[in-house]
Amino acid sequence: MSAVFLGVRHHSPACARLVERTIEELRPAHVLVEGPAEMNARLDELLLGHELPVAVFSHYRDGQRAATSWAPLCDYSPEWVALRAGRAAGAEVRFIDLPAWHPAFAERTNRYADAEVRYAEATKRLCRHFAVDSSDALWDRLFEVEPDDGLAARLDAYFALVRGDAEADAGDRAREAYMAAWVRAAVAVAGQGPVLVVTGGFHQPALRALASSGGERGSAAHGWALGADGWPEVPAPPEGAQAGSFLVPYSFRQLDAFSGYQSGMPSPGYYQQVWESGPRAAADALLRVVVERLRARKFPVSTADLIAARSLAEGLTTLRGHPLPARIDVLDGLAGALITDDLDRPLPWTTRGTLTTGDHPAVVEMVAACSGDRVGRLHPATPAPPLVHDVAAQLGRLGLDGGGSSYRLDLTDAADLERSRVLHRLRVLGIPGHGRTAGPEHGIDPVFTERWEPRPSQGREAALVEAGAYGASLAEAAAAALTERTQGVAAGADSLAEVLFDAVLCGVGTLSEQLLTELVARTGELKAVTPLGDVLATTLGLWRHDRVFGVARGPLLAAVIDGATERLLWLLEGARGGSGVDLPRLRAVVAVRDAVLHAQELLAVSRPAVAGIALRISRDADAPIDLRGAAFGMHRVLGGSSGVSGDRAAAVRAVAAAAGTDALGDWLAGLFALARDEVTGEAEGGGDRSGAESLVDVLDSVVCALPEHDFLAGLPALRQAFAFFPPRERERIAGQLLRRRGVRGSSRTLLRTTADPLVIARAAALEENVSRLLSRYGLGAAP
Repeated sequence: MSAVFLGVRHHSPACARLVERTIEELRPAHVLVEGPAEMNARLDELLLGHELPVAVFSHYRDGQRAATSWAPLCDYSPEWVALRAGRAAGAEVRFIDLPAWHPAFAERTNRYADAEVRYAEATKRLCRHFAVDSSDALWDRLFEVEPDDGLAARLDAYFALVRGDAEADAGDRAREAYMAAWVRAAVAVAGQGPVLVVTGGFHQPALRALASSGGERGSAAHGWALGADGWPEVPAPPEGAQAGSFLVPYSFRQLDAFSGYQSGMPSPGYYQQVWESGPRAAADALLRVVVERLRARKFPVSTADLIAARSLAEGLTTLRGHPLPARIDVLDGLAGALITDDLDRPLPWTTRGTLTTGDHPAVVEMVAACSGDRVGRLHPATPAPPLVHDVAAQLGRLGLDGGGSSYRLDLTDAADLERSRVLHRLRVLGIPGHGRTAGPEHGIDPVFTERWEPRPSQGREAALVEAGAYGASLAEAAAAALTERTQGVAAGADSLAEVLFDAVLCGVGTLSEQLLTELVARTGELKAVTPLGDVLATTLGLWRHDRVFGVARGPLLAAVIDGATERLLWLLEGARGGSGVDLPRLRAVVAVRDAVLHAQELLAVSRPAVAGIALRISRDADAPIDLRGAAFGMHRVLGGSSGVSGDRAAAVRAVAAAAGTDALGDWLAGLFALARDEVTGEAEGGGDRSGAESLVDVLDSVVCALPEHDFLAGLPALRQAFAFFPPRERERIAGQLLRRRGVRGSSRTLLRTTADPLVIARAAALEENVSRLLSRYGLGAAP
């Protein structure tokens, strides 16, 4: 006997009813279902008695590729109904699709993602013919609200039409060849017993042809070998790869197309009602729930509005020729009755678009009501990956299993440090439950306490199962997740500095060798100064100062410092630009200076060589002006000349003469970011106070010689430059200026004005302009 093929749309109540009815009538010997074949030995686990929706979560990881995917199932998924009803009818039930780790799924995160993108032209023609806006409205019109009589024939015609217009990709061809091998094997084993095949409708026409096109029992069929038991072998992951599948709870919100889900029906809450009670009862329930939600939000909805919405929905149902109300009839009726404002975007159910900020409250509540808030729950006997048990054991041992508790942790205490590491590992794995509200923010932050507050934990169980893809223990999983983030940094996916500090907070061994090897490799690939400067500053701070996390003087941290310093010097020397102050870039130069001053033994480049590079940058007319000032400061700090009236004074005058006061302010900002002691005379190894005072003299003489207009134009840049000085140092500079003028008094008074200095300067300019204008017309004060 040949196989009976049912092509279905995933998560369709009409298709689910058809599958259930077909199994009752056909009483098949075998029911074959599109789903991961590696789960066949665990179908009892899938049918334990979970509260749907649930999903089969699959993961794969090797040296080149990491992938995860989900195969969601809800009450009205035809695949789920096939499993349940097939078992109840005494049939042999099997999944027949390739494992999720297989390269055929390389570009997918959802096994049941429909191929609608590839047959868009066919659905467009059908939408035009039936005068509907979207493929979802078309599906409802053709199948969900039509009588069940002739449904199978209509589905066959529909999928033959859309598949005939589309080209399957290599992944789908491999999957279809594999599923066809299962069909042939089942037909051979069943003899005269019926075989029912339930797959996505896109695959059905190809499977019909492939299943009848050959392949003998016991031989390779289209590349898929049959085992000794006569069934196709389930491909095994490559040697050294890690792969597995587990059940996870799922939710209607995850299923909903309005939240970005790309398979099957949108509005899962609505279609759950269609499955349980039929389209008319679902329409009545949707009207009621939307009104209740809007009234709960204090949105005015009167009884007259409800009557109008119901009347509009019924009128649209009749006008569109629907035998029963479709989802779009109800939604359009509600929109017509409740929305009187102009909308600046199409209603989301007309395009399967996602909600965006600014959508009308009525639209938001309609979508939410259609979506539903159901969350699945696994049966207590469901097997879980080792990570779930490891996390539970660690949380219990450390007293962190109080779900709604806050934690204040002292990082200098060994027990609290261990608790902190566990909480950070959960954080980097994306496990909900707690969030850190206070604690050290980077490698040299002198903060030794943390505070963790409870957060909503919905989805925690699923997140733990999914995190099991990274490893069997919490430390192993966190290290793998951080390594994966590091591998994505070259494409700008994450900040290396954040990854590094997260690794420290997690206490991943002594900083997992694989993780830091990746960090060293990515350091050499970065093309932007800012993230590389953050990496160097964080790593250097940890290498020098860590007394809490246990990573000070680590050899692999040393490798990061060396690589980042060399790469930064190369990037800085090639930098080009004009005016303005780039503070992140200046911080990167500071990090290079500190690496040379405090970790010279780690660097392949010598201190004199760095000083020489800095000197070249400071003299490069094409380099950004603030970077030239910073390079000038770094050159002096690392061993440049220190004469009283030498290169400092000459450089200041040269910049002021060549580029103007704005550029002088930017140049000084760079200088002060690297070498504030050039003004204050407080060098780290003993300063040259007279030299510092001479630089104040130079700046004072240059500024005092400026015309009024030039001074006002350059004042903002000068203020920004001197903002690098803390109040005590600014007070000392003010004292030097008073002494230079022979004035006695408190320098602090110069720093305390009653208004913004820029406002005062603008007022002075205004007064001068008014005086000049009055004088021009003889209205000035008498001499």
